[in-house]
Amino acid sequence: MDATNGPAVIETHGLRRVFKMRARTVEAVAGVDLTVKAGEIFGFLGPNGAGKTTTLRMLSTLMPPSGGTARVAGCDLLTQSGEIRNRIGYVGQAGGADREITGRRELVFQGRLYGMSRAAASKRAAELIEMLELEACADRAGSTYSGGQKRRLDIGLGLVHNPQLLFLDEPTTGLDPQSRARVWDEVRRMHERGTTVFLTTHYLDEADALCDRIAIIDYGKIVAEGTPEELKRAVAGDVVTMSVAGDQQRALDLLKDEPFVRESRLEEGSILLYVDRGEVAMPAILRLLDTAGMQLMTIGLHRPSLDDVFLRQTGRSLRETAA
Repeated sequence: MDATNGPAVIETHGLRRVFKMRARTVEAVAGVDLTVKAGEIFGFLGPNGAGKTTTLRMLSTLMPPSGGTARVAGCDLLTQSGEIRNRIGYVGQAGGADREITGRRELVFQGRLYGMSRAAASKRAAELIEMLELEACADRAGSTYSGGQKRRLDIGLGLVHNPQLLFLDEPTTGLDPQSRARVWDEVRRMHERGTTVFLTTHYLDEADALCDRIAIIDYGKIVAEGTPEELKRAVAGDVVTMSVAGDQQRALDLLKDEPFVRESRLEEGSILLYVDRGEVAMPAILRLLDTAGMQLMTIGLHRPSLDDVFLRQTGRSLRETAA
């Protein structure tokens, strides 16, 4: 579904959250401006502690902002929080399912909380059980579920009332690859049905595979925003990663001012060169190192990734930060 020109489902201006901790004040979210369009999957990408969950909790009315304004699902965040809750679904990192009762009963109970009749709630529970492929475990206690089954049930609880907008906070953290793939499939199906999805993640592949647009947040501030392809195109050309025997800084100093190098830096003991054309740059690099008597140990070439975008904006690798 093309949501590029759709109406805004989330719109924030200068959204802030400050925490007072003993003798100091921490600004967890520092003036976030966001627009999320109807029907899109919007990704909030960043390391742990960057402000992703705090922003999500403010937008879902679980935490009051310290400043700024926002409209969520057509309602003012500060004055219409009750109506926002009726229009959104929220799936937190820890999930909300009860370990002692069956998944089916949990879904029915959630429907009843939203004012459905018992018959309507039972019908909706059956639809979600089929949709989320939970038939094999729906009538067992939640304590018997696998990690992937629990996460799919959590998503079902967020979808019971057919929300306009679904918030997913780190939806696949801790899941095995097969379970992650099934959650991804379900997010795509929600997208196809027109549900707007706002998800937080620190997984680069998840953001790249699922999201129509991404905002990268670091230390409470958005440092980049766009489609995955737009963000990657902003990192010029190709990326050469290499190391030499001995002094890495000396090798960097040798190469950084060459006309084919647009940007360069040391990262985790390796040299990163952003070059116009990798296939042309690599032979030139080899010749320069050979002339200088420097021994090349490793060299690799790849297209820019979202990690390169994060690295360029913050000077740190998101992969290393997340790890």
